[in-house]
Amino acid sequence: MNTQQKDLSYFRLRLQELLNTSFPEKAYDQKFIEQRSSWAANAYEGAFRSGNDTEQCDEIANYILFEGLYFSKFDTVFQVVCGEFDTIMADEELRPFALKMFPVCESVFSSYELTDDFAYHTAYDLLYTELTGTIAIWIEENGLQ
Repeated sequence: MNTQQKDLSYFRLRLQELLNTSFPEKAYDQKFIEQRSSWAANAYEGAFRSGNDTEQCDEIANYILFEGLYFSKFDTVFQVVCGEFDTIMADEELRPFALKMFPVCESVFSSYELTDDFAYHTAYDLLYTELTGTIAIWIEENGLQ
């Protein structure tokens, strides 16, 4: 196995792990995963060949690999579920319930300009409140099922 293939699989696995955890809507997008992984592996190799140390190469590759993947809608829904509804369900039910609520909450996000640092803006608190209300209404109408 040549070095590039090893690097490519390394980047693919790192990206897949992030997508599985925080971006379930992208977790099965193989074209996206392959493209990002390939770009990151190529960037790492190019940076290394240009004389950068491994830490700098990692930074360059990570920037490409994770571009636009710092603010997660799913993580936000999961935080709301854990922070506001954790008393009405068991811990092991929180993530599956957040996955169920994710498509229900999708329209709430459309009112916001989501950037990588959105969680640090004052609008985040309003989004959190709107998501809480959307989930509470859904539970009231449908139960926990």
